[in-house]
Amino acid sequence: MHLRRRVISSGLPGKVFGSWEIGIVGEDDGGKLFTPEEYEEYKKKVLPMRLQNRLFVSWRSPAGMDCKLVGPETLCFCTHRYKQHKTDFETIPQQRPISLPCQVSGCRCRAYLYVPLSGARPVRCRCKHFADQHSTAPGFLCNACSKCSGFHSCFTCACGQPAYAHDTVVETKQERLAQGKPVGQDVPCAAMGGLTGFSSLAEGYMRLDDSGIGAPSIEFLDSPVTAMDHPFLKAFQASSSSSPETLTDDKNGKGC
Repeated sequence: MHLRRRVISSGLPGKVFGSWEIGIVGEDDGGKLFTPEEYEEYKKKVLPMRLQNRLFVSWRSPAGMDCKLVGPETLCFCTHRYKQHKTDFETIPQQRPISLPCQVSGCRCRAYLYVPLSGARPVRCRCKHFADQHSTAPGFLCNACSKCSGFHSCFTCACGQPAYAHDTVVETKQERLAQGKPVGQDVPCAAMGGLTGFSSLAEGYMRLDDSGIGAPSIEFLDSPVTAMDHPFLKAFQASSSSSPETLTDDKNGKGC
């Protein structure tokens, strides 16, 4: 979430000097602050679009866990941030997957692609070179060697699955709700991606709080645990299902 410093001088209309306002402009002003008139016109155009057509971006494991929820500052394979990609749509594209091309001049990235970090740098490919040493053009060939057939990392995520088994997923609010995933509140801020709350910053296996739209319904809480649920829930279900037998054994004097 960006903060924009925006003060209007009575003597110099359109100049910006001093109060803080939560920014919704992101990178759209090109580094030059809007005049009050431009800002009002911008809000009329952009706010309804963001509230209705927000896209959620995550890095998802084969088990369906969102191991990483992408935010404005999250780096793409092309080394540019999510907020530097196309994130606003007047009409949500019908084709899947939804491509979010980089808008930095000269960048050949056609779609946002999350790549995990190992320390301060992106993970290495099996050719031993870092992700940022590869081309951003489709195929992702290595620029540092000739033996690489395309970026392929064997880095293991905290969920236990290799990086190459994960997918960068771009989806709508309706698509996430259909899977029972959190969507948070509708916000006008630029390039929020998959962030819905503070717990969104944690890795998937640590995210016990859905940090979403509020307390779940009784129907949801009473629904059976499925393969799409959090691993802790599945583990708890397994231990709960075995507890009646343990109690029965104890009543018969067979318990420890």
